[in-house]
Amino acid sequence: MANNSSKYYGENGIHRVPLWRVAGFALNNTATNMYLFLMNYVAYYLTGFVGVAVVTASSFSMMMRIWDGVTDPFIGYVVDKTNGKFGKNRPFMVIGQALLCVMSFILFHITPSIPQGFRFIFFIIISAIYYVGYTFQCVVTKSAQTCLTNDPKQRPLFTMFDGAYNTILFAVVAVVFTNVSTAHGGFYTQETWNILWIIVALVSAIFTTIAVISIAPKDRSEFYGTGKAVKVGLKDYWETIKGNRAIQMLIVSASSDKLATSMRTSTIYIVLFGLIAGNYKIYGTMTSLTTIPSAIICMVFVAGLATTLGQRKAMLIGSWGGIVLNALMICLWVFGDPTSMNGADGSLHWGYFAILYIVITVAIAGFQGISGNIVIPMTADCADYEVYRTGKYVPGLMGTLFSLVDKLISSFAPLLAGVCLAAIGFKTVLPDADTKMADLNAAGSAYQGINVGAIPFVAYSLAFGVVILGLLCNIVALKFYPLTKEYMAEIQDEIAAIKKKAQEEAS
Repeated sequence: MANNSSKYYGENGIHRVPLWRVAGFALNNTATNMYLFLMNYVAYYLTGFVGVAVVTASSFSMMMRIWDGVTDPFIGYVVDKTNGKFGKNRPFMVIGQALLCVMSFILFHITPSIPQGFRFIFFIIISAIYYVGYTFQCVVTKSAQTCLTNDPKQRPLFTMFDGAYNTILFAVVAVVFTNVSTAHGGFYTQETWNILWIIVALVSAIFTTIAVISIAPKDRSEFYGTGKAVKVGLKDYWETIKGNRAIQMLIVSASSDKLATSMRTSTIYIVLFGLIAGNYKIYGTMTSLTTIPSAIICMVFVAGLATTLGQRKAMLIGSWGGIVLNALMICLWVFGDPTSMNGADGSLHWGYFAILYIVITVAIAGFQGISGNIVIPMTADCADYEVYRTGKYVPGLMGTLFSLVDKLISSFAPLLAGVCLAAIGFKTVLPDADTKMADLNAAGSAYQGINVGAIPFVAYSLAFGVVILGLLCNIVALKFYPLTKEYMAEIQDEIAAIKKKAQEEAS
C-alpha cells in the first residue's frame, strides 16, 4: 500500500481519520439541508408567484421528490463506477453544489418573468435539473462514509456532528427565515426570496468547500471496500437488493420515520404558534432558546449511546424515547394553554407551558437526533456487510437505494399535509406568519370556509402524532436488522484481514 496512506491504518487494518475531518465532512449533509430548508417553503412561492392552488403546490413537492428518488440508482451506479484523479466522491460534491446554486437562482429569480401560461412548466423543468444536483451531492454523504473511517467507535461520531449541525441549522435558519419574511412582507414578496436565496447559496457553498477538503485524503481507492478494485455490474445490484437484509430493514425503518417527520412542514409550525398559540414570533424565540441545549444533548446522547452500545441499539433507544416524548408533547398542547406563552407586549411569557415545551423539545432532540441521523453511518455498515457477504463494494448503491425508497415514500408527506390542510378549508391560500385566528372566515378575507375547530387536531396529528407512528415502524424493522455491535465487530475483523493481505501484497 502507498506509504502516504499507511498512517491512517492500524495493525489490524482498521483505518481512522482525524476527528476534525469527521466534523468537516458532516457539513456536506448540512450544505444540502440548507437547500432542503429553502424548498420547504416552496409552496408559498408556487401559490404566490407561479399561480397554483395549495393542493397542486403540495403535489409538485411530491412529484419532484419522486423524480429525485428515481434518479438516485442511476447516479449511485455512476458513483460506484467512478475512480478518477479527484476520487470517487469529490467530483459529485462539487458538481451537485454548482447545479443547486444555479438552478435555485433560476427558480426564484427568473420564474416571475416567464409568461403565466408557461410558468409552472418552466418551474417543473428547472426543478428537475435542480434535484439531479441535489442527488449528486446527497449520495456522497452516504457513499463516502465507508472510506472516511471503518472504526466502529469513530463511525457513529458523524451522527454526533451531523445531529448537532442540523439542530443548530434548522433552529437558526428558522429564526432567520422568520425575521426576513416578517421584515419584508412575508413569503409572498420577491424581496424575501431574494434575501433567502443569497443566505442559502452562500452558506451551503462554504459548507461544501469544508467538506471537500475534509474528505480529500481518504477519497482514494485504497480505502474503498477490500482495498482492491472489484468490477460491479447491474446484475450485482439486483443481487445486493435481494440478499442484503440489513439495507432492506434500514430502508423500512428510516423511510417510515422520514415520512412522518416530513409531514411536519413549516406551515404546521405557523399553525401551531401563529394560529393556536396566537403569536408566531414566539416560535423564533423558543427555537433560539432550545437550539444550543438540543445540539449539546444530541451530541451527548450519540457519544454516550452509539459509540458504546452500537448503532442498532442506539437507534432503538432513540425511537422509544421519541415515542414517549412526542406523546407528552401532544398532552401538553391538548390539556395545556399555549396562549399563556404570549406576553403583554408580544414577547414570550414564562409559565408552565413555555417551560415544559422547552424541556420536552430539548429531550426530543436528544432521542430523535439519534434515530433520525444515525441512519447515515448505518448505511456504511450495510455497505461493509455487503463487502463481507459478497466482496462487492457498492456504497453508491447503498446510499441511493436507501434514498430511492426513502424519497418515494416521504414524497407523499407534503401532499398528505397539504390535503389535510385543504380538508379543513385552506384550499387556495396557506396561513402566513401574520395570520391570526380572527382572520379566519372574516368578511372579505382570503380565508373563507375554514373549519376552525379542526385546526388543533390536524396540527397536533401532523406535528407529533404521525412521528409516533413512524418511530413505531422503526422499532418493528429493527427486530429484523442483523447488524448488531457484536456482528459488526466480526465483519470488520474479516474485512480488516482482507485489507491487511492486500496491503502486504502491494508493499
